[in-house]
Amino acid sequence: MEEKSKGKSLLKLLALIVATAGLCFLGYKEMSAIKLGLDLDGGVSITYQASEEDPDPQDMADTVYKLQKRAEGYSSEAEVYQEGANRINIDIPGVSDADAVLEELGKPGSLEFKAPVLEEDENGVKQFVGFGDTVLDGSQVVSAQVYQREGAPGEADSYEIGVTFSEEGGKIFEEATREYLGYPIGIFYDDELVSYPVVQSVITGGQCSITGNYDYETAETTASTIRLGALKLQLTEIRSNVVGAKLGEQAISASLKAGIIGFIIVVVFMIAVYRIPGLASSIALSMYVGLMLIMLSSFEVTLTLPGVAGIVLSIGMAVDANVIIFTRIKEEIGSGASVENAIREGFKKALSAIIDGNVTTLIAAGVLYFIGSGTVKGFAQTLALGIVLSMITALFVTRALLWSFYELGLDDRRFYGVKKAMKPFNFIKIRKICYVLSAAVIIAGFAGMGLNKSSTGDMFNYGLDFKGGTSTNVTFNEDLSLEEISSEVIPVVTEATGDMAPQTQKVKGTNEVIIKTSSLDASQREKLNEALVEAFGVDAEKITAENISGSVSQEMKTDAVKAVVIATVLMLIYIWIRFKNIRFASSAVAALCHDVLVTAAFYALLKWSVGSTFIACMLTIVGYSINATIVIFDRIREKLKTEGTRDLEGVINSSITDTLTRSINTSLTTLIMVICLYVLGVSSIREFALPLIVGIVAGAYSSVFITGPLWYDLSTKFGKNRKVK
Repeated sequence: MEEKSKGKSLLKLLALIVATAGLCFLGYKEMSAIKLGLDLDGGVSITYQASEEDPDPQDMADTVYKLQKRAEGYSSEAEVYQEGANRINIDIPGVSDADAVLEELGKPGSLEFKAPVLEEDENGVKQFVGFGDTVLDGSQVVSAQVYQREGAPGEADSYEIGVTFSEEGGKIFEEATREYLGYPIGIFYDDELVSYPVVQSVITGGQCSITGNYDYETAETTASTIRLGALKLQLTEIRSNVVGAKLGEQAISASLKAGIIGFIIVVVFMIAVYRIPGLASSIALSMYVGLMLIMLSSFEVTLTLPGVAGIVLSIGMAVDANVIIFTRIKEEIGSGASVENAIREGFKKALSAIIDGNVTTLIAAGVLYFIGSGTVKGFAQTLALGIVLSMITALFVTRALLWSFYELGLDDRRFYGVKKAMKPFNFIKIRKICYVLSAAVIIAGFAGMGLNKSSTGDMFNYGLDFKGGTSTNVTFNEDLSLEEISSEVIPVVTEATGDMAPQTQKVKGTNEVIIKTSSLDASQREKLNEALVEAFGVDAEKITAENISGSVSQEMKTDAVKAVVIATVLMLIYIWIRFKNIRFASSAVAALCHDVLVTAAFYALLKWSVGSTFIACMLTIVGYSINATIVIFDRIREKLKTEGTRDLEGVINSSITDTLTRSINTSLTTLIMVICLYVLGVSSIREFALPLIVGIVAGAYSSVFITGPLWYDLSTKFGKNRKVK
């Protein structure tokens, strides 16, 4: 009977391993089908804004159609879509001469009605041979609508297009139809023939009908094209981004390398520390990676550089659920439980902390998705997807693997580790020192903001996203010194752009230089690129440019504050509901504010660039930090049920001590992934990874040294006579 049971367990284990291998293989195959953002695939992205705040929906739809047709001329994968009431986004991947595309897209389309060219044959009969002079143009068209015409009995309905001209246009068209009765008049859009209806009668009154064997789709397309020439919408470029294909390839290669190396280190760490459970979690993590790749392809998520960072980061965070479970298993074994009971109780006791921690991180991802845009939204999608998949693999796949190993005879306590009881450290005793240390860093940050404000006019080193202007990243053939940049590069930039005060920034460890100027139009950007290629022989495909208007940058500042505030409030409400104690929620949120302010202090003091990834970085820190805090609070809540509030200080000290190993190990695994991103990633990834390292350390510190003691102070000063539930 025992052999039969082992046989079933072996089959289950082999099935899980084969399933993992299969999913990893499918994920690898699906990688080529994953939609890549422009920062990975290269190309151009541009956002236009209509001059009217609330333009006519029909005009917006027509403009989207016009730009889609133009964009498709450059790439069949081009996407044009409306954002809000008066903005249109265009993404064209894979184009090489992106600046020329930007310039071309900005030109209005032309609609022309052209007269037929007639020639007499040998019998003196006029013959139609083509189209010639323009009779009237789109500015004289008022509207073009599709009308349904009921078919005769037994025949299908057909559609016709009703065109209305202006008063002047109606008179011109009447004369044209009188002159060319019986011949076609060509309708051209951007010199492309759209339709050529034959004049069947002299048209008076400024209205005509274009008939033919139109189905609805063809009629609507033709009507929309005619309307385009009559559009009164004026579009202004408010943001654009140009990325060379070679840089995209480098970004993918660097990010993949970081992910693979980080993953291997995490697997080795987990097996070394947790033994058989670590092996089970490593297999589950491999399945998680395969599933993640398949989901990205299936849901058609557009993968961007921050999105790649979200995946790599979520691998580090996926370990957290396993660490919580395995720590519990070690504790149960250490308290004398059998391995079987330890596994069962470990999963049971870890469940609430895993759910609460992941839900709060999902809140941060959700706020990022709904408030953020572009790459920030892509980061939120991959982070949220990663959190959900990590919960599934940890709670179900790791459990199944662990039981399989156990049932196969790997039931010795040594295979699972034993966590011996540690003497509680008195965190409450040193809390005031920790408060002062945190306050000193935060105050230093505010002082740095003040100094920055007085010297530069801004509290932070705002990047393009928050200031507006044009940022051009150039990869030179050699590592230029600051003196060479000042004496050789800046004069070239000034001459090409007319900007007398361009700013430059070297990207440490690379040949890349970031050039910031006032906003440049497409022709100016192209001129700058040509000047850099001519003067320094740089590869034009390794030049990227981003242009953002001042109005958009102000919106991004507002969105950043809004996102952090909304996420914090939602987390406060969730913790309040789950822990049924406002003091838990208050101390958790205070710790979140601590982490945000400490990270902001480093931004100010070290003058890190504050760009679009700043929002994603801050909310990732908030979500990560709250996860660690909830694990500690969950343990405090558990001990209060058994020990009561008589020795509140002892409860907190022992709870933090019991979860200290988890706090350290989870922070280490996440840091491994982020450090790999920083060391191996491209400059935009490094810009995201460095402050994230600071935030992870600050979050681990605040969870251990701030939240518990702060909850103690709130409870003893404001809740002495209240029963803590």
